[in-house]
Amino acid sequence: MVEELDEGKLEHLLGHWIEHNESHSKSFNDWIVKLEAAGFGEVAGHIRTAATKMDECTEHLKQAKEVVRK
Repeated sequence: MVEELDEGKLEHLLGHWIEHNESHSKSFNDWIVKLEAAGFGEVAGHIRTAATKMDECTEHLKQAKEVVRK
């Protein structure tokens, strides 16, 4: 069964993914500060990389949403 997909539904889904990623990125960045303060600098570095990649992913989702709006 193939789900009906239209621009409105796709734009809504992309918006949800964007918000979800932004929430995760914020959480990652909050934890980076805590981890560094607790002496887990190497772990914080990996999470910083994950946050950066999450932000890159979010930018691609935003670009996709702009394409849908055209």
